Amino acid sequence: MLLKDERKKGGTFLFGETLTHSVFTPEDFTEEHKMIAKMTVDFVEGEVVPHDEEIEKQNLDITVRLLKQAGELGLLGADVPEEYGGTALDKISSALIAENVYKGSSFSLSYGCHVGIGSLPIVLFGTKEQKEKYLPKLASGEKLAAYCLTEPSSGSDALGAKTTAVLSDDGSHYVLNGTKQFITNAGFSDLFVVYAKIDGEKFTAFLVEKEFPGVSTGPEEKKMGMKGSSTRPLILEDCKVPVENVLGEIGKGHVIAFNILNIGRYKLGVSCVGSAKWAIELSVKYAKERKQFSQPLVSFPLIQSKLADMAIRVYAAESMVYRTVGLIDEALASLDHGAADIGQQIGQAIGEYAVECSISKVFASECLDFVADEGVQIHGGYGFTQEYMVERIYRDSRINRIYEGTNEINRMLIPGTLLKKEKSGELPFMASIQALQKELSAYTTPTIDEREPLALEKAKAEAAKKIFLMVCGSAATKGKLLAQEQEVQSWLADLVIEIYVMESVLLRTQKALEKGEKVQNKIDMTAAYIQDAFNKIEITAKNALAAIEDEKGLSLLKQLTAFKVTNTVGIKREIASRIVDAGKYMA
Repeated sequence: MLLKDERKKGGTFLFGETLTHSVFTPEDFTEEHKMIAKMTVDFVEGEVVPHDEEIEKQNLDITVRLLKQAGELGLLGADVPEEYGGTALDKISSALIAENVYKGSSFSLSYGCHVGIGSLPIVLFGTKEQKEKYLPKLASGEKLAAYCLTEPSSGSDALGAKTTAVLSDDGSHYVLNGTKQFITNAGFSDLFVVYAKIDGEKFTAFLVEKEFPGVSTGPEEKKMGMKGSSTRPLILEDCKVPVENVLGEIGKGHVIAFNILNIGRYKLGVSCVGSAKWAIELSVKYAKERKQFSQPLVSFPLIQSKLADMAIRVYAAESMVYRTVGLIDEALASLDHGAADIGQQIGQAIGEYAVECSISKVFASECLDFVADEGVQIHGGYGFTQEYMVERIYRDSRINRIYEGTNEINRMLIPGTLLKKEKSGELPFMASIQALQKELSAYTTPTIDEREPLALEKAKAEAAKKIFLMVCGSAATKGKLLAQEQEVQSWLADLVIEIYVMESVLLRTQKALEKGEKVQNKIDMTAAYIQDAFNKIEITAKNALAAIEDEKGLSLLKQLTAFKVTNTVGIKREIASRIVDAGKYMA
């Protein structure tokens, strides 16, 4: 088993105990963090929102102009080192910027693509010469970037790319041919991070400038949501790319691609949190103003229940995603960024938290979809009209479950990555499963001291880890951990997701308790979330054990879930009352 609080390695949250002081929470934001968040909000509300209608009609000139303004404020250079024109903020700060551009709607996607998957490949993996050439202009907004991985025939199967690169006879450049699909910012980008196979085999990243011969874009896609953003195919026809524009190592493009996607996943999670908070604010405002049967909608218990459920899920998503950002921030800050192998170190540091990044993406995107859907429902028929912003939030939210790796792919990645860590000796799966089997032979439901705040919730979180290990052990015994057993893999992923989120919520609230902060709303949201999550864990485990055909496991599951059920009706009414009073989401 792991030592207590050995939390620096990805996936270790499944074993042992994590101490509250080691987890970053939103209550840990510094005054500088809050100032950066406010500056972002002021910029979006003051400069972007007034042009919302024109942006939504895809007036790309306005988007480009606003991105340049963001560059002047330093909002494009948060992740760029100071020596290359950036502001070199910590990852918490850049995450806060990503969260607070939410009212920019389509602009927020254009922004996020440029500063994230567009610029970060160079920041993290570029040579000194590449950084000097491109980063100052990307940080200022003079040049804008896009990321080109997906192809017409390869989306989730990124390594199945057909785009080719062939070295010229004189060795001065590569000739690229192929088409990239669904490229955000393609309509105005000056620089493209393109993945191609050298000689049809070595998957490699290239920096392709718009002005290179053979570069063109196709027509804009007609999309369900994010209508104001540019999404086009990138077409490469005998495109000549200088050899010095190879990014990273030849044949190691996957190291860049997958680690950039990991960052993209947690940043997407943060942006979903921002949009979900906005949907709650809009829904509260409407429900307070709209009357039915001579009463405002907020007076009806079912509307209150919806508002509470929306807030509880956002609290969970916010707790989980900032915990993840904190882990990555600490990992990257500990590196020697002047080392010759810094690119390799960065790849390893980010890849360490691939599971947590996938969880952030899956949970937060599904949280936003839930919140947006309930927001539309609260608005009733008006929510189905474009007159109300919640309709656009609903449409815009849907893409989050698709890009940065579909949620299905991310669910497959979670158990797959954990198993790889077990095989390499990084995680003590087998030892933990064996220890659990001995414990379960004489297991009794623990006695809960209900005078201790969150004692029941802590016991449920600990039981959830046991349930996951039991199901894993059963699946391993019955040969159900194979890749083709996708249903079982997905259920295991859902157990891991709920465990990480439950623990993140619990640790955040416990940390606030220890600091003596005002915590009743946090306690209520924690109790409500963990009860609902524990219900899901029980059902998910039942489905998995039934598929594995493990009758003994099903019997043990009854023991592991034999806890007092929390009555959440009154709790959720209290949460809703606080939200209504505040007029917005509040933790």
